[in-house]
Amino acid sequence: MAKQIKHQQSQCCYHNWVAQQRLDLDELLQALNNYPTDLDYLQLITKKIIDHFEQYRTARAQLAQHDAPSFLVPSWGSTFENSFLWIGGCRPSLIIRLVYALCGSQLNAHLTEFLEGVRHGNLGEISSSQLKSIDDLHAKTVKEEDKLSSRVASLQESIADDPLVLIANDCMEPGEWSKGEVVDKIMDTHAHDLYKIMMEADKLRMDILKGMMDILTPLQAVEFLVASKKLHLSLHEWSQRRDIRMGITHLLNPDKPSSSSNHQPIEPVSKPCPFFNQH
Repeated sequence: MAKQIKHQQSQCCYHNWVAQQRLDLDELLQALNNYPTDLDYLQLITKKIIDHFEQYRTARAQLAQHDAPSFLVPSWGSTFENSFLWIGGCRPSLIIRLVYALCGSQLNAHLTEFLEGVRHGNLGEISSSQLKSIDDLHAKTVKEEDKLSSRVASLQESIADDPLVLIANDCMEPGEWSKGEVVDKIMDTHAHDLYKIMMEADKLRMDILKGMMDILTPLQAVEFLVASKKLHLSLHEWSQRRDIRMGITHLLNPDKPSSSSNHQPIEPVSKPCPFFNQH
């Protein structure tokens, strides 16, 4: 019963986070549309959004320590969203690739104005020093991602080496529970190891996001946060509708209404520029 309550709390935590994302997007758009030159206000909004990420990370950490595997392939996520998860969340390098894509799309959109000397101070006007810092951050991120991915692979491979394989082989029937306490202990150890890796992955995600905020100007930072939240919310909505259309939602949760969310569609992020996809 206690584990079921924890699972429900984890699901609630995620849905609250999605709701917070919507509120944050509204506030970011208001700042972008009404106060694009007020650097102090833009920095204040950016800090507020980063604080929300930190709060969500803390809440996840508290809940995941009881059942980390649930966060790696969450039952509350859509199948399409889950297929793109990396250790319980997005790949940190996605943050950087999104900036590359936005730089290219905005530069293309305002190329004529740019050549005429008109400046907007947006993501289409990343300086050479900023680009160098972003490239360095990208290289560091990929290196850290590879380390964590390697640890997950080692943990997955260890299933064939630990006592679980011997217990399974000795069972008269698959899943026999004669050694339930031993199995529980081994699986709990694996879950705890997964939890530690997920916490490091969450920290990396947070560190890379903060690192990017330090590189971008206040206006560029707000533009990036708007785009990233549009991407997350759009993917969330599209994925849910896809599950409903394919009948997956009803199969996984018969009690869940088989109708789409009442939320209005989020305007999709601009299509990435092929040139920047090479990074």
